[in-house]
Amino acid sequence: YLIHKADFIACHQFNFIEKYDILKNIKQGGTFLLNSPYSNEEIWDKLPHTIQEEIIDHDLEFYVIDATQVAHEAKLGKRTNTVLQTCFFAISGILPQQEAIKKIKDAIVKSYSHKGDKIVQMNFNAVDKSLENLQKVDYPKKVTSTEEFKPSLTGDMDPFVREVLGKIMAGRGDELPVSAFPVDGTFPTGTTQYEKRGIADFIPVWDDENLCTQCNKCVAICPHAAIRAKVVTNNVLADAPDTLKAVPAKGRPFTSETESYVLQVSPEDCTGCDLCVAVCPAISKEVENFKAINMHKKLDVEVAENTNWDYFIDLPDYDRTALQITNVKGSQFLEPLFEFSGACSGCGETPYIKMLTQLYGDSIMIANATGCSSIYGGNLPTTPYKTNAYDRGPAWANSLFEDNAEFGLGMRLALTKKQEIAVDLLQGLEDKVGSDLVESILSNAETSELEKAKKHEDIDKLDSILKGLKDDPQAAKLAQLSEYLRKKAVWVIGGDGWAYDIGYGGVDHILASGENINIMVLDTEVYSNTGGQTSKATPLGASAKFSVSGKRTSKKSLALQAISYENVYVAQVAMGAKDQQTLKAIEEAAAYPGPSIIIAYSHCGEHGYDLKDGALQQSRAVKSGYWPLFRFDPAKPKGKKFKLDSKEPTLPLEEFMYNETRFTRVVKENAELGAMLLEQAKEEVDTKWERLDIYRKM
Repeated sequence: YLIHKADFIACHQFNFIEKYDILKNIKQGGTFLLNSPYSNEEIWDKLPHTIQEEIIDHDLEFYVIDATQVAHEAKLGKRTNTVLQTCFFAISGILPQQEAIKKIKDAIVKSYSHKGDKIVQMNFNAVDKSLENLQKVDYPKKVTSTEEFKPSLTGDMDPFVREVLGKIMAGRGDELPVSAFPVDGTFPTGTTQYEKRGIADFIPVWDDENLCTQCNKCVAICPHAAIRAKVVTNNVLADAPDTLKAVPAKGRPFTSETESYVLQVSPEDCTGCDLCVAVCPAISKEVENFKAINMHKKLDVEVAENTNWDYFIDLPDYDRTALQITNVKGSQFLEPLFEFSGACSGCGETPYIKMLTQLYGDSIMIANATGCSSIYGGNLPTTPYKTNAYDRGPAWANSLFEDNAEFGLGMRLALTKKQEIAVDLLQGLEDKVGSDLVESILSNAETSELEKAKKHEDIDKLDSILKGLKDDPQAAKLAQLSEYLRKKAVWVIGGDGWAYDIGYGGVDHILASGENINIMVLDTEVYSNTGGQTSKATPLGASAKFSVSGKRTSKKSLALQAISYENVYVAQVAMGAKDQQTLKAIEEAAAYPGPSIIIAYSHCGEHGYDLKDGALQQSRAVKSGYWPLFRFDPAKPKGKKFKLDSKEPTLPLEEFMYNETRFTRVVKENAELGAMLLEQAKEEVDTKWERLDIYRKM
């Protein structure tokens, strides 16, 4: 049920106070706690006038604390829960303050002791600092602000998005009449761009453009496509804001004398995960802890950076037919057709989907299993999937958890049939549309961006001719199916809970089908969306729901099972460890004319560490031998089918495992059991590599 008369309301995200009327249901004389970057003396003039009115009219007790700063000083990173919980008990009056503080610290010991004394003490410090920094606001008894609430969606949008989706985003969707919705239930795509959630307290800024190597690794790893790179001709930047940075573009196919490289973040779409800074290889030799990009307090830079982004996003994209998209740098100049999703800050899954849409987004159909990827991919009301300038983009659908593979296979069979019908119709109309055009369309395998562009051009010509043959029923049929003369692909996407467990029968059916269909498994090694339950992908020794004291059985080897079919393309990848291998695997899977499966290691909050270290942990997983990188291509000659892309283990396994709470929890609670499971895990890694030696001979 909803609370309509609240004694206490807390706002933990400052930007919510600028968008939502969060005090409308507070009691007379109630208490309001705001997590604010502004002090008790500054805050009043930062509030919308409606909030000021409600504070005055309800005679509220008003408190502020910069919980983000307190957590930072206590070395808790972005975790403000302990700070704000302490403030709640300190001012709510539910318990005497000292008794409440004692209970909080007892709870900290109970909750975090398995993480070690250091973590417990850090939380204790946060509790003490919370009390020191909590400030009561002595506000005037008159409204001084003229500020209105910011709209829930911003930008140039059509009326449906503004009036219907905007109302839903404002939390007032229940006020909409049925007549406001489209009769077929269709919602527009590419609408996450209007959210501008602004949830980050710190954002990356391109500080040293001359130190930057222009590698685009930061762009590739960004889970939300919030940091982008473009290369433009110098004259295009003639009217650029003074704060926009640009440097001569390096490498092929660019001309450094006439073209400039620009790197820019969207402050309101960034979630502040730090991954881009973590992977940046451009480290200063003169200044400690300084890179080409660094995290800055958003409040200090957002005006300039928002101006920069608004200008940057309208800059033209580089001609994709001229780019070298077979390397990571080149691929990251391509427009992502998946952006600004609602995935967790630092998500390890979304960079894979984003890269897939950059490479093939205008010609893929996605069958998405229920799970994290269906929630951030198809959640109501906004959609991260979008179309390009030609109105082409991914076609996306979600059926159920358990039948996604079968759903995708059905899409593939239907696509194949439509393509066959389109080809037959085209050949039957050859004398009317011209043999040269028919030959150009049918002989074009679309193996390069130039060939894809030519196919688009030829089909546009065909469509123009077919319009003039409106009295021909066969021409009318082909006009409806001409888009299927393009090379299209079906990608079946889901997590390990689907691929290893509930949907495994369907996955196996696809692999055995021989059909030209692709599977991407976003492997977090746990049921992430439902709260961290054990799956058959959960590794030996890991703690997860249903195996809290450590999983006693091995992770299923889905990749090696798939290889056993001998006609399935198989790749095991980890973008944070080797992004170029990931790119290569996606390209090879897309090109392979049969079933393919890519198993993508995806770091996750359920692993129990700050996700800014996600790429580092992926690298440790590979270096320790836990997650070997490889590709198996049945189309290659014997002896070259299996390619091992990572070296033999060079890092002790515990240096990977013991940086994650899912493994250390077991050791903290039962050291003897933890040691035993570690030894078993080491033996498992040794066995895994012995098997890989056999596969290397294939």
